[in-house]
Amino acid sequence: METKAKYERLHHDRKAQAKTGRNGFTVIELAVVMVIIGIMVGLVVKGQALIVNGQVKQLVNQKEEIASAFYGYYERFAYYPGDDPNASEKFSGAANGNGNGRVGVGAGATAPNFACRETGSEQCDLWFELRKSNYVSGAGFANPRHSFSGNVALTYNRVGTAAGHWLAFEDIPSDACRDLDMRYDDGNWSTGGIQASGDYTRATGGKFTLFFRM
Repeated sequence: METKAKYERLHHDRKAQAKTGRNGFTVIELAVVMVIIGIMVGLVVKGQALIVNGQVKQLVNQKEEIASAFYGYYERFAYYPGDDPNASEKFSGAANGNGNGRVGVGAGATAPNFACRETGSEQCDLWFELRKSNYVSGAGFANPRHSFSGNVALTYNRVGTAAGHWLAFEDIPSDACRDLDMRYDDGNWSTGGIQASGDYTRATGGKFTLFFRM
């Protein structure tokens, strides 16, 4: 009986040790999995930040290219593209602007048109004339696309208290707006050479139209 009791105690102790071993190994496994998940999340976040940073740089480069094309056309022809009263003589299919020095409707501020398809307004003719004069790539009257998958428009507009020619980029995420404004301007959504359609400084999401003073 004593031998049997000793055997049962030994068997019980071994089962307990095995159970403890299994539980300990499970905890280690869980810790390893949590570490791996943390690393993966960190890589995803870092990857997203790198993607947004790349998109921001592409947008800024595009802004500079369009500004260079806009003023290059003016230096060459003495009129802004779209506003050129002699455009039809230069380019087949172009419509003449009124030559008042403002790309828009009449002399007042004009909201950006992100849906250009054909001739009929100075801001749509602008893209056609820039393309025909080989200042920007593409064909036709359609708005260029930007790196955040929205359209670009250029018009004489009043943004905040400042009237002038503004380059507008639609549907820019709030975090990219903040990054752009802090990196290239004053960090305030309603002042300076970079402004927006709303207060992206407090936004946790959403998209805004971002304006660059030409």
